[in-house]
This record gives sequence, C-alpha cells and structure tokens, in this order.
Amino acid sequence: MPAAALKPKPTQSTVNRPVLLDLPYEPVEKRPLPPGRPREWYVTHNRRLKAMRLAIALLDSGVYVPNQARNETIRSTAETIGVHPPSDTTCHMVRALMRYSR
Repeated sequence: MPAAALKPKPTQSTVNRPVLLDLPYEPVEKRPLPPGRPREWYVTHNRRLKAMRLAIALLDSGVYVPNQARNETIRSTAETIGVHPPSDTTCHMVRALMRYSR
C-alpha cells in the first residue's frame, strides 16, 4: 500500500472556532502557605498561580499567541472560570507565560 494512502485526514483547526472550556469538576485541595515569609512573597506567589490558571484556560479556549490575549480577553476568561478580574500586571504575566511556554 502506498504511503500516501496511510496519511490521516486533516482535521479542522480550533483557531477558527471557539472551544468550550472544560471547567473543573471539583476544586483543587488547598494547602496552607508556609508561614514567616514577607507579604510581598505571598502576593507574588498568588499572582503567579492566577496567571498560570488563566494561561491554561486561554490555551484550552484556543488562544495560543500572546498577541491574541488582550486584557479584555484575559478578564473575560477570568470571569468564565470564576476568578477575580486580574490586574494589568497579572495580564502581562499571563502573556509572558504564553510566550515562554513554546
């Protein structure tokens, strides 16, 4: 059988159509943060976690390039997944995570 006959059929890209987010069925078990750190450490830690959750949700919804992830897009995704609206700094961090994940 020729190799051309074994090629899989091309599938539709998710770029042209939105993908519904698969929301988590149960929340992740939260653990207490380590005590004794400066307040800025906790703020940065929580901001990184939020940015990571948003970057994953954006990738799941079909936003693969940081240029597509404007602040409005990130904030609407935050509302969809039930997270408080992110600040401009967190939105910038989301785009940075998307940029360096390649």
